[in-house]
Amino acid sequence: MPDQIPTTGHPLPELSPIDQRILGALMEKQRTVPASYPLSLNAVRTACNQTSSREPVTDYDAQTLETQLQDLKRRGLAKVVWTGRPARTLKFHELLTERLGLAPDEAALITVLLLRGAQAPGELKTRTERLHRFADRQQVEECLDRLADRHVPLVRRLDRQAGQHDHRWRHLLGPTPGDTPAPARVPTVDREAVLTDGSAARDARMVAAYDSAAEAYAERFGAQLDHQPFDRWLLTRVAELTDGPVADVGCGPGQTTRVLADAGADVTGFDLSPGMVEVARASHPDLAFETGDLLKLLRPPTAAAWGAITGWFALVHHAESELPDAAGALARVLAPGGWLALALHAGNEIHHDADFLGQGVSLDFVRHDPAAVLQAISAAGLETVERYVRGPVAGVEESTDRFYVLARKPA
Repeated sequence: MPDQIPTTGHPLPELSPIDQRILGALMEKQRTVPASYPLSLNAVRTACNQTSSREPVTDYDAQTLETQLQDLKRRGLAKVVWTGRPARTLKFHELLTERLGLAPDEAALITVLLLRGAQAPGELKTRTERLHRFADRQQVEECLDRLADRHVPLVRRLDRQAGQHDHRWRHLLGPTPGDTPAPARVPTVDREAVLTDGSAARDARMVAAYDSAAEAYAERFGAQLDHQPFDRWLLTRVAELTDGPVADVGCGPGQTTRVLADAGADVTGFDLSPGMVEVARASHPDLAFETGDLLKLLRPPTAAAWGAITGWFALVHHAESELPDAAGALARVLAPGGWLALALHAGNEIHHDADFLGQGVSLDFVRHDPAAVLQAISAAGLETVERYVRGPVAGVEESTDRFYVLARKPA
C-alpha cells in the first residue's frame, strides 16, 4: 500500500496522550463493534475510560473529549457523522487509518500501541486477537518491521532493558507513558513471552513436564503444607465458608485437596496433568480427582454450580493476558455467593527451568503483578473480599512473595 503520510510540514501527525486515546479507542471499536460505530460522545467517553486494555486508565470528562474531537476534526484526523431520523445523533469516525494508509494488520498494531504504549511482540500478538489474527509472533514482527521501514517510519524498536525477555516497540505518533519513566520504576517483564509459540504448545510442555516429574513432585512437595500455616488456615477457611461442592483446580498430587477435605469440604481435585492425577489418586484414595483444564471447568454433577473454587499456584505458567479468561471461566461455574481463592507467586520476573526435579524440561514460571490479578477478578464480576501478601517460609519455599486473594460472586 502506498505511503499516504503528507510530505509537507511535520511528517507525522503529532498526537497528545488524549489524542492517542481517542483515536485508538475509535480504531478499536470500529473493528470490534462495527454495528455501534461511529461512536456517540458518550460512547467515546466510555471507550476512552474503560479500565481494561488501557494504559494508563483515564477519566476524561465529556467536555474535554468533545473539545479534543473538534480539534481532531479540524486537523483531518476525525470527522462528524450524523445518524438517525427524525432525531439526529452526532457521532464520530476516525480518519487516522486512512491518513496513514494502514493495512488491517498494521492498523491493529497501531491501535494497541496507541491504547497501551510500548509493548513486546508477544504482548501485541495476544492483544490484537480481536482486531486482526496474527498466525504467530513472527507475523507480528514482520508487520512491525514493515511499519518501521516506511519512508516515514511509524514505529521504532526500543533497546531491551534489564529484566525484559524481548525488545519492546513504540509508535512514533507522539509521547508515550514510557518515555520518561520514574527513577524507581521496576523494569517491565514481558509476561506474554510464555506464549511465544502459542498456548497449546505451552500446555503440552507443561503436561509433559509434570507427567514426568509427578512422583518426584509428590515426594518433594506432598507434605509442604505442614510447614505453611497461612496456606492451611486460608484453605480451611474457604472450606468453612462454603456449603456447596468445592473444585480444587491445579491440584497437583492432592495436598491442597487433602486440607480442604479434612476441613469438611466436599471437594474434587482437577489437574491438567494425567500423571499428577494418577499420583493424587494413589496418595489420597478416599478423595476424588479428575484430569481437566481450569479454563474448561464444568459444573459439578451433584449441584448447579461450585460453592467454591480454589487454585493454589494453578496460574504460575500463564501469561498476564490469560488471567481475565481464567477468572471468567471459573466465575461462570461458581454459584451466586460462591468463593474463589487463588494463590500466586508475586513479582516482576519469569523464571525459566530446564531441569525440574531431575527431569529435562522447558518450563516458565510467571511472577504475577497483584494489580493485574485483582483487575482480572473484577472484570469477571467477582468482588475481592480479602487479599494478602506473605514472604517465603525460610528453608521450605523458594524466595518469592506469595499473593493470595479471596473473592466472592455476588448473590
